[in-house]
Amino acid sequence: MRELGLVLLCLLRISRKGVQCNGWSVHVPSDVTGELGKMVILPCTFTHPYKTFDRALTAIWRIKEPYNGTVIFKCVSQSSSELCKTAISHKNKYKLLGNPRHKDLSIRVDNLTWSDSERYFCRVELAGDIQDKYESRNGIKLHVIAAPRIINITVSSSRDHTFQARCTAEGEPAPALTWTGPPYSNLSSTSSSSHRVTKELRSLTHDGKYTCTAVNSHGRAEGAVYFYRIRASDSSSFMILIFVPLGIKVVILLVILSFTLFSREGPPSAPASLARSQLPECTYENFDR
Repeated sequence: MRELGLVLLCLLRISRKGVQCNGWSVHVPSDVTGELGKMVILPCTFTHPYKTFDRALTAIWRIKEPYNGTVIFKCVSQSSSELCKTAISHKNKYKLLGNPRHKDLSIRVDNLTWSDSERYFCRVELAGDIQDKYESRNGIKLHVIAAPRIINITVSSSRDHTFQARCTAEGEPAPALTWTGPPYSNLSSTSSSSHRVTKELRSLTHDGKYTCTAVNSHGRAEGAVYFYRIRASDSSSFMILIFVPLGIKVVILLVILSFTLFSREGPPSAPASLARSQLPECTYENFDR
């Protein structure tokens, strides 16, 4: 009965902690959260039954599934006096933080992207004994979070000559989108894909500024677009406003040019007969007569 009790206790410990009955265990948190564009640490520690060990040690991290998942990080230490040298670091974004010789396999993941939201599994291997290989079974689920960000906001027209305003935002959790601005119809549609959401306003009828607001538990973001329709009467007024001042300027320029030419030529010269000095009139008399 005592042996049966030990077996049941061993099985219970395996189901809860992943602890092996021969003295090995791997300890990881079930979930870790990191922010988009920043770094996050994935903790992993282990225990072993040896007081000392100087054999070659290999630390491995996989994603998606244990044992057969894609290897994203691997380092090897040949002896207790040698650091674990990186052999694999996918996209060079994984760095070893812990010391495997001190039972710590923790790594750092840099520049988080949406694709990093995966389940991660750590593994330790000791050379010599085929049984000295242990891996976390449940792994760590990495959650990438982000405050909302407006990535696109536009106004476009359709074939039926109606106008639509469209707003696309991303964030995690996926943000809720709302439109505010001039009165608009209740015709709208929303579509989402993973961490991205799009909301469209249909049949815009009023000119003005339309504002899109994206909100989730980590923050909010706003974007705006201006909608103005050009009407025929407005076009005529616009042409008048352009060409009337232009015509006035042309007339003023012609007047100035004429005045300049007149000033250079001077006043018209007088006729020769008038310019010649006139002789005084005299009376001739013949006194002999």
